[in-house]
Amino acid sequence: MGLSVWQLAIVAVLILILFGRGRISEMMGDFGKGIKSFKQGMNEEGDAAKEAPAQIEASTNDAPKPTEAASDVQPAERGDSTN
Repeated sequence: MGLSVWQLAIVAVLILILFGRGRISEMMGDFGKGIKSFKQGMNEEGDAAKEAPAQIEASTNDAPKPTEAASDVQPAERGDSTN
């Protein structure tokens, strides 16, 4: 139940009548520009992803060192003695 050659030809003629030759070529040009823009965006996103790990590594190296070890800390005495 596919389309025959005659049916495809009739559809093509109707499209040409409705849109005209100029409008179809304009739409195809816009479609090509859209694809080109999409590819450029994907390339820019890939470049940004390569730069991001370097920024993360630099920020983890700048972390401050702890001032006291956990074993040096003494618990504070409580004011109430209910024991």
